[in-house]
Amino acid sequence: HLFDFLFITLLIRSGIEIFGAHPKLYWHDDALPGSEWLRFTEKRMPKDRPWTAEDEITPISPWLALPGRNNLGLGRHWHYWGVIGWVLTGLIYVTLLFATPQWRRLVPTSWGIFPAAWQAIAAYAHFRLPPDGNPFNGIQQLTYFFVIFILSPLQILTGIMMSPALVARFPWFPKVFGGRQAARSLHFIGLIIFVGFILGHVTLVIAHGFALEMAKIVLGGEAHSHAIAVAIALSGIAAVIAFHFWGTRYSLASPFRAKKLLEIGIDPLQRLLFHHWDSRQNYRHVSRYARVNGHPPRNETYHRLATANFKDWRLELGGLTGKDLNLSLDDLRRMPRQTQTTLHMCIQGWSYFAEWTGVSVAALIDMCQPLPNARFLVFRTLDEKWEKPGHGYYYEVIDLEIARLSQTILAYEMNGQPLPVPHGAPLRLRVENQLGYKMAKWVNRIEFVESSAQIGEGQGGWRDDVLHYSPSDAGI
Repeated sequence: HLFDFLFITLLIRSGIEIFGAHPKLYWHDDALPGSEWLRFTEKRMPKDRPWTAEDEITPISPWLALPGRNNLGLGRHWHYWGVIGWVLTGLIYVTLLFATPQWRRLVPTSWGIFPAAWQAIAAYAHFRLPPDGNPFNGIQQLTYFFVIFILSPLQILTGIMMSPALVARFPWFPKVFGGRQAARSLHFIGLIIFVGFILGHVTLVIAHGFALEMAKIVLGGEAHSHAIAVAIALSGIAAVIAFHFWGTRYSLASPFRAKKLLEIGIDPLQRLLFHHWDSRQNYRHVSRYARVNGHPPRNETYHRLATANFKDWRLELGGLTGKDLNLSLDDLRRMPRQTQTTLHMCIQGWSYFAEWTGVSVAALIDMCQPLPNARFLVFRTLDEKWEKPGHGYYYEVIDLEIARLSQTILAYEMNGQPLPVPHGAPLRLRVENQLGYKMAKWVNRIEFVESSAQIGEGQGGWRDDVLHYSPSDAGI
């Protein structure tokens, strides 16, 4: 109970933080504005001026979310730790349950459970306690069975179905529940059911006798000291609450240190599970509207290039290479074209389908003849991030393994037309097994480097530096 209480509350609070980044739910992966079936925001997007997905963010109070105040990156880190702890606790519990006769307490073995459950519901409805079962009454046994063996696996499956690496590698998998957005909606519904179960469970524990139930839970039987059981239980609850207070305050006061602590043990696991999957997407559908995240550059250099239809724009490739390159847009168009229709998945939660045409990054790598010590590609851009001044130009880092995947391209067309400025003209990166923020727009230079530690703040990308995202979880 103690570990389950700790991890499920971490999951709920961090899940609320993640949901606040896009507090709208859809059933279809187009995620068209206005098509949401449920929304938790009063914000209405303007119709008289351009807007971006960042305008849809709803910061949530730290009293409710972990850590709160629009900290999506740290919220995801806390969520991963909650997932690992909760799943491990559940696996240990279920293993011990079926290794002993205790499974009979939770698994119904007779159809008689349903009339017994109805009698218990009728008793509760009349504010009476039904007779004790063995040890649970009918509705308790059915509820526990549902939560442990149906709701919990459903939450795990729908959570995994939101991974861009998984969706890219197995496009059919999310369709089991109707798509990625449907999985997100079901995941949220599951969260609401869990919250309702916890509130109902605690209420009934108190109604049946808090001290008596604590003796059963903490000490293993009602004959043991009720006072000691209550003291231990309240101490455990207080410890969990104190941990939440510490985690929230530390994350808000020292976000960089909190991120580093939360990455311990998580990064290797994420790389092992999600890093190597190649995208195999080939959809036939293109969304009629594609959300934009981030405003176009406002600097004079970009304005001049855009005004001239990017005729003077060049893509520079250099660093640890045997051959530096300087390519125009026409040079790229003369190279073998690659077209792919994929599902774009934003870290905030929305998505859309689009067709991208461009040149394979693997082909450019081969042309540059990288040196043996080159391990990463740094994608420099013309985006000065005027919305958040003081943090330098936008950049992204991916390793050579991801760069060589079959659907990693530099796109100069979108949906059969030249790439629009809001979506990154003249050139944007497409890494189809990653979240959208890794797909740098307005690219003008690629550097081959041995390490990204000296680039920016050394975290692997502009958003990783500034917003405390993590490149290792861009596939989740």
